[in-house]
Amino acid sequence: MLNFVKRPIRRAVIRASGLASAAVLVMAVAASASSPAAVRGSAQAAGPAAQAATSTTPMFPAFGRRADGHLYDYEPAGTGGFRSAVDLGGGFGNATAIVQNNVSAAGASDLYFRMGGALYYTAERGIETKLLGTGWDQFDLLVAGGNFGGAAQPDLIAREPSGALWLYQAAADGVLAAKVRLGTGFQGMDRIIGRADFTGDGKADLITRSTGGTLFLFPGSGNAVTDAVCTGRLTVSAGWNTYNVLISTGDQNGDGKADLIASDAAGALWLFKGTGDSAAPFAARVQIGSSGWSSFNTLF
Repeated sequence: MLNFVKRPIRRAVIRASGLASAAVLVMAVAASASSPAAVRGSAQAAGPAAQAATSTTPMFPAFGRRADGHLYDYEPAGTGGFRSAVDLGGGFGNATAIVQNNVSAAGASDLYFRMGGALYYTAERGIETKLLGTGWDQFDLLVAGGNFGGAAQPDLIAREPSGALWLYQAAADGVLAAKVRLGTGFQGMDRIIGRADFTGDGKADLITRSTGGTLFLFPGSGNAVTDAVCTGRLTVSAGWNTYNVLISTGDQNGDGKADLIASDAAGALWLFKGTGDSAAPFAARVQIGSSGWSSFNTLF
């Protein structure tokens, strides 16, 4: 059974006998959960109205998974880098997707994970792992989203192989509302990052990278409305295919602006400080890790 217990540095240590055993147990007691198209509410339901912009930019840890199934927690140091890794335990190797999102009342990172076609959620300081639904193997990508619809909790983003991108708004218990189409044509993107406000207007934005290496910014509208979650597409720059990992941990260096983190094939880690300017959202890169980051098969 997957458990979370509080530890001194803001987050919890995961004590796990393995996600596989947790999934089997939860599946047995919650096999009636609904499919991703109707986890809660009616399909294509519009989200709440846009909320007023806020000036706070959260800071998140980075998680890395190695081939042996162990998951590692890297807490942000607040100056651009990370603290020493904490081993959260093994058993994560069978998850085909893992997403961290701070949806619970604890205000820290929780996990969504997929085993086969089933999607599970576990809160950071809870002991319950719940089955949210089946059929999630229809998506080829699951990523954390920001607060696109103006609700209190951040969202989950899923992509179909056809390129359709879907937004699932989360409640404080991790349960997801009915999906809302964010857009189409995303099959040409090999990286999607949606956890932060990169333009400084208080609304969650989307960053994508094309297979050709071009980085794009999709400013958020603040409304979870079909095909109107974002207001358009802006080209950031080319040449980003030199990085095999792109993630956002929010405000990594404590200046109030959302940043981007990249890892290259050599295992070096780079910080692109956010500017809050949609015309040039990132400053020149700064190296924050020299090697070893290529040892993870998943970094999120």
